[in-house]
Amino acid sequence: MEKDNLKSLVTQIYEELLNNIDSQGKVDKKELIGYLQNVITTLQKMDDTEMDSIEHAKITFSNTYKEIANKSLSSYKETNGKFEELSKRHKETLDEAKDYLIDLPSITQQFDDIQEHMTQEVEKANNVIQHLNQQIKALEEDSNLDALTKVFNRRALNTYLEKVTQKGKLQHELHLLLLDIDDFKSINDTYGHVVGDKILIFIANLLRKTLRDGDKVFRYGGEEFVIILNRISKKKCEEIAKRILRTVSGNSLLYKGETINVTVSIGATKYHENDTAIDLFERADKALYRSKGLGKNQLNTECKHGN
Repeated sequence: MEKDNLKSLVTQIYEELLNNIDSQGKVDKKELIGYLQNVITTLQKMDDTEMDSIEHAKITFSNTYKEIANKSLSSYKETNGKFEELSKRHKETLDEAKDYLIDLPSITQQFDDIQEHMTQEVEKANNVIQHLNQQIKALEEDSNLDALTKVFNRRALNTYLEKVTQKGKLQHELHLLLLDIDDFKSINDTYGHVVGDKILIFIANLLRKTLRDGDKVFRYGGEEFVIILNRISKKKCEEIAKRILRTVSGNSLLYKGETINVTVSIGATKYHENDTAIDLFERADKALYRSKGLGKNQLNTECKHGN
């Protein structure tokens, strides 16, 4: 990663640290060290070979940090569950002890103290869990990456297309591909949603490897992806789309010793002056519908009327 990109990423980390401090009532040295340790862990987990831009690197940092927060939350919930189980056992022991005729006031008092302390700890843990849940929700709302596939999400797509369509007329050609995994529901029904998730990741990785650095991949929703091809002719767009079809159908996913083959269908359209995002998607969806209806695993194109 270049020097300027590293400086930009460090600036982002600095700003997130300040926001983290501002969002909390009190921050001590231990919490600050914990945040910085999480930052180090996050940076170590980032694969520099997958960063096609500093923007992607920043988003990946935020997304990876969110994963660490999720793991912290999971750990806290597990600890909290153990606290609750231990607290329950203490209470049962206390209730049993009070039924005996033997007078054990000292032991009973100690158990009462332990019970009170455990109750307080459980309450603290629940408060921390609630706070972490709120932080994770905020991180998810701010993130532009799909948590499962690590490509851009629908929120990022809407933002990108809003900027494009506001320009009205572009100085270069832009093409949109709407890609849908064939028979995805049948795959989920046959193998389960775990395999379904693995296929989504599998397709996303193939798309990243097949496309150019400047092309953008978005997970549109469910089993659909959107690809934006910039500064490219219609002929070249079709070549890339057909290469995607060959790449996907020519590779397979191995799961528990079983080979799973998948194909995709693609609908393509070109951006025209004063198009809206809705215009683009309506044309791409029509083309995709034809690809599905004509046998799947193919490309169809929908042109604007009169073009």
